Amino acid sequence: MNQNNPKEIVSTRVVNFPREKVFQAWTDPDQLKNWWGPKGFKNTFEVFDQRPGGEWKFTMHGPDGTDYPNRSVFQEIVKPEKIVFDHLSGPIFKVTTTFESIGEKTKLVFRMLFETAEECEQIKAYAVDGNEQNFDRLEELLAKV
Repeated sequence: MNQNNPKEIVSTRVVNFPREKVFQAWTDPDQLKNWWGPKGFKNTFEVFDQRPGGEWKFTMHGPDGTDYPNRSVFQEIVKPEKIVFDHLSGPIFKVTTTFESIGEKTKLVFRMLFETAEECEQIKAYAVDGNEQNFDRLEELLAKV
């Protein structure tokens, strides 16, 4: 986590897969819906228009049956280096994900930037562990693809 910015949660993981394959798992809705979210969550995508200004609307279905509607708007897509989107269904935050090649591996950096330090602190309670579970699910999917 980035201790320098109290409004930001930063999660990093090096995965044992090439950057193009990892990036595709973030940009192919058929792959993304199968790993996005913490352990036990499932997703229903209504809209996935991954281009600057494009919308991403989906519902995360929690293991307890709770539905979590999500709406984001993509700001920047730089294949296969970076994805930036604004998460607009509370809590509001900006996500910047970067993909860096390290030989045949990929270093993922997932940044969540909030409007206030207080909001960030509240979300940290579940987002830090949730992000790690998200990375675990990504690696499980990549191992199968």
